[in-house]
Amino acid sequence: MTYELVVWHEPEGGAPVSRARAVAAYEGAAPHPSAAAFADDFAGRFPGVPVEGEGDRFVRITMEPERADEVSAQVYGLARAYGLTCYDPERDLVHNLGPTGAYEGMQLHTGDGLQVADPDLQLVQDALERLSFQNPFAALVVFGAHFVQAAPEPGGGYELEYKDSRQGKIFRTHVAGLDEVKRAFDEYARDDRAFLARHDWEG
Repeated sequence: MTYELVVWHEPEGGAPVSRARAVAAYEGAAPHPSAAAFADDFAGRFPGVPVEGEGDRFVRITMEPERADEVSAQVYGLARAYGLTCYDPERDLVHNLGPTGAYEGMQLHTGDGLQVADPDLQLVQDALERLSFQNPFAALVVFGAHFVQAAPEPGGGYELEYKDSRQGKIFRTHVAGLDEVKRAFDEYARDDRAFLARHDWEG
């Protein structure tokens, strides 16, 4: 079993690529020099990882499962540096270039090993839909400052957690549905703390 990521160039000014449109988007991508440049750069950094593609239209990275987390994080960052979109078929997640949150360097982490710096806001929402007891948490982290985290609870609903690292305070609450989790994460990413006033917190 192998793990794949696909990288390609999307025209500027277009709408972010949805999960439903991802395969058609990369298969129909127009040639672009950034795709070929990405492939060359990545191959130089990871000579043992297969890099395939359709000329300069799209690039397919194939990884062994034991290296997937390590290599994927590099693919996401390098694709962003080259202005490219990335699709993760295994998780059915699209990494668009934007719009991103208010914090430069903010990271998205999930319980199944996803680690993304400067995630686009739609990716955050899509990743939250994958929360389960097999993928038991998702977090947005601004290291050294604060984070928000969510986890499904055995009795239903979700634990929502917020930590202010500068004050050394951590707060927890229970929310009934995923929509509220997604709303809180979106507010946090946009530097809006409305979710703190909307719930009763312990901590």
